[in-house]
This record gives sequence, structure tokens and C-alpha cells, in this order.
Amino acid sequence: MGIPCFLGGMSRGMLGRNSDIHIRQKRRDALREADVVVLAGAVPDFRLNYGRHLSRKSKIIAVNRNKEQLYKNTDAFWKPSLAVQADVGSFLLSLQKGLKDFKCDEEWVKSLKAKDQEKEDSNRKKAAEPVNKYLNPLQVLYHVESTLDDNSILVADGGDFVGSAAYIVRPRGPMRWLDPGAFGTLGVGGGFALGAKLVRPDAEVWIMYGDGSLGYSVAEFDTFTRHKCPVIAVVGNDACWTQIVREQEPMLGSRVGCDLAFCDYDTVARGYGGYGLKLCGEEGEDVLKTLQSAQKLCKEGQPVLVNCLIGRTNFRDGSISV
Repeated sequence: MGIPCFLGGMSRGMLGRNSDIHIRQKRRDALREADVVVLAGAVPDFRLNYGRHLSRKSKIIAVNRNKEQLYKNTDAFWKPSLAVQADVGSFLLSLQKGLKDFKCDEEWVKSLKAKDQEKEDSNRKKAAEPVNKYLNPLQVLYHVESTLDDNSILVADGGDFVGSAAYIVRPRGPMRWLDPGAFGTLGVGGGFALGAKLVRPDAEVWIMYGDGSLGYSVAEFDTFTRHKCPVIAVVGNDACWTQIVREQEPMLGSRVGCDLAFCDYDTVARGYGGYGLKLCGEEGEDVLKTLQSAQKLCKEGQPVLVNCLIGRTNFRDGSISV
């Protein structure tokens, strides 16, 4: 049908790495322009500003297996033109059969893709900017994106660093992105990675950690080692609960409870029997080669942690956290 799609949460990767109909950026603008919006399991909670991001001029078709989720916040800022309590996948297949001659306006899709590319270009420019210290986190993430194997599974466990990764790192296919869910339940990284590797032993499993969230499951490197489950962990180490401090400090004038330390997590991984690598932006370092070394070690059966010391950007200023 050629309908442009935005994917979030566990649906990331459903259209592969580079689909012509997958739009990744400027979702709010697209929703304002759309004549019809299909919420295929998507819920107008905080991620859609409780429905405020939906245009009153658009016809809204909501599809969800759960009745409560189907009508979530309908008394606040939005109402469905049509609410369908059904399995999303079955609904979309039936829709395609019923509209077999339908083709979405290709010019509109191209305009969304152009805006998408404009934002991507802006992100790459920001990745090239100097930061206050150490590495630019966006630059690290672009190197991860270029390193990932086609058979990789991504496990996301963190706040600010992982929030940035969601914009930059692209899952290679369906069921290849695991994250803490809408409420950001930190600490799932180690367990999710262990499960993913056991279910798909041939896959290359990467954990994207924030340094705060890493504290909850870094001890699983002992498990990875003992049970011979090689995975790669990339830690965005900015010595801070950065997603919280982005709002806490402007709102309350205090960083209390937010500052951490630039810990040697690579040494911790080695202590548990894994392999640890460190990146801090020193002259002569090569981020891409270091990630490729981690990849090689993992293929040889070694769990690896890459401790990336990073500085701060304004990439996610204004993100919801408090």
C-alpha cells in the first residue's frame, strides 16, 4: 500500500534497516499533515503527548487487542474515528486485502523522506561537533551503526545514551530490538541479552548501556563468561543520570542525586572473566577499530564490554524524564 510508517518500541526493525516507507524523524510534523492515521497498536500516552500530537482534522483509526489501551486517554485530547479491538497484524493483512488497488500518494511519502534525510544530516553534523570532554556520544553511536552485523540483535538499557541510540542505530530486522518498554524499567540489559543469545546463538548480541543502568546488571558478565554466552556491551559513560539532570537542573536548580563517576567498567568486566576495552577520545584512538576488535573477540567466544567515556551534547534537551 506504500503507507509511510513510524516504528517505536519493540516494533523497531519491522521494516529492516532502509525501507522506503520507514520514516524515522519528524513524526509530529507528519501527523499534523496526515488525512488518516492508523494507530497500529500505538497508544496516545506520553509518547504522543496524550493525543495532542494527533491533528483534529485527521481521521484516526485505532487498533489494539486490549480494550483499555484502545481507548487510552480518549477523554483528554483525542478521539478515534474508528476503534477496532483486534490483533494488529491480522487487521493490517485484512486492510491490505480490502484495499488491494490502493496506493498512498508517492509525492507525500517522498516529502516525508526528504524531511527525514534533512534531520539525519543535522544529526551527523551534531555528531561531528566537539564536546566538553572525551567522545561525542553521537559519533560513538554512528560507529556502532556502521559496525553492526546483519544478524545482530540490539538490547537497549539506559536513558540518555540509549534515547540517542534509538535515533541513530538501526535494527536490521524484526525482533532485533529489545528495550525496557514505555516506562524505562532499567536493569533489563543483562537478562535480555542472555535470553537473546540463548534463543539465537548464531546472532551477534549488542547491549547499549547507559552507565547508570549498567550498575543493575554488569554482574551478568560473570554469567556470560561461565555459560559461554558471548555478547558485546557498549557503555555510554558520562558519569551522570543525564536524562534526569536535563530537566531536573533547569527546573529545580540542583543536580543532587544525578552525578556519578567515570568508573573503569572495562576493568569490572575483566574481573568477571570477560574482556574490557576503553575509549576516551585520546589521540591515536580509533573508535571504529576498537568496536571491530570487540566484534572479533565476541565471534571468538569472548563477552566484551567497551567502556566509552563521553561528553555532553544538547541532542536530547527537552526530552521527558521528570
